[in-house]
Amino acid sequence: MVQHCASSWGVQASGPQTVGGYDSRHSRDRLGNVMFESLRTKFRSAKTITRLCKTAEAYALKDGQHDPGAEHFLLAALDLPDGTARMAFEELGADPRTVRSAIADQYRDALRAIGVEITEMPTPSEAAPLLSKDILFEAAPSGQEIIQKLAAKRHYHRPLLSAHIVSVVTDAPQGVAARALRKLGIDRDELRARAEAIAERWQSYQ
Repeated sequence: MVQHCASSWGVQASGPQTVGGYDSRHSRDRLGNVMFESLRTKFRSAKTITRLCKTAEAYALKDGQHDPGAEHFLLAALDLPDGTARMAFEELGADPRTVRSAIADQYRDALRAIGVEITEMPTPSEAAPLLSKDILFEAAPSGQEIIQKLAAKRHYHRPLLSAHIVSVVTDAPQGVAARALRKLGIDRDELRARAEAIAERWQSYQ
């Protein structure tokens, strides 16, 4: 396993060498462990991104949108199993389960503004089918910004957590997600600070 991970990172784990009377095998073992952890973190983050995008896409389809926006990535983050996104809301005394309805209200208000009145938005249980896995994933401009920011910060994620996604979403002062948070009485800056603190705390325990 050590040799496999070392070679994956362009480091050759050859036979034991003695340097200055010290068996460098121990040093290589430590290096190999670090490499393995780094590689494992990348795999975990990749799985999280895949799950995040698929869930965001499903939420977008439920809202009648072809491409997911930042608000759908926020909902998807709240569904991720690590639970750190939900924890950020809860530490502010907010119920993460209310985010979905607050976002739905923003769509109702937008439709009402153009003379379209609807009484009920799709619920999470009324899942629309996901797009074919053979179709390249696409996102609305606000959703693309989320992915780009996550990619730019990927070296700081050990691994990527749902709290990191909340932190990125709350960067934007405008948009459906921002308006939904305001409707819930949640300060974006406070939520972002909580999310970042939770992510740092979680990673320090790993």
